[in-house]
Amino acid sequence: MHARNRVAIQTADFDVSAELAGLRANDHRVGAICMFVGTVRDRHQAGGDSSGLIQSMELEHYPGMTEKSIEAMIDAAQQRFNIFGARVIHRVGLLHPMDQIVLVAVTSAHRGESFQACEFLMDYLKTQAPFWKKEQTPTGSRWVDARVSDDEAMAKWGIQAPNA
Repeated sequence: MHARNRVAIQTADFDVSAELAGLRANDHRVGAICMFVGTVRDRHQAGGDSSGLIQSMELEHYPGMTEKSIEAMIDAAQQRFNIFGARVIHRVGLLHPMDQIVLVAVTSAHRGESFQACEFLMDYLKTQAPFWKKEQTPTGSRWVDARVSDDEAMAKWGIQAPNA
């Protein structure tokens, strides 16, 4: 797959079936496609207080740098795993609960490689891709902090790069 088609940072929603069709088009080697679609969730628990309710999320990025960073991680995934193609779409701008926020799709001959590469890319996106997220709740807005569990997910790949 041509590098310029592998990564998209956009405000518009994406069509999962169209993206998958484009990823595997005319590639008869493909025996497996693994895909992850992340959505904005409100994290509000029934019976809990409303401070966890996410009314909206705003995502910012560093244009050019973000795409190059994700391209480099796709290159790393292709070196680690026997995959044929990958597609990463990440939305930016104002999003609401239930909106699609990210798509990671990977093709390979067999499912194991696709599953691993998809998980690897998603772990990278959560820790190292230059995105900034601000959540709006009933009690105000807050920037989303990095999580230790996300750093631990990257460490299982042998990558010690704590996010800030």
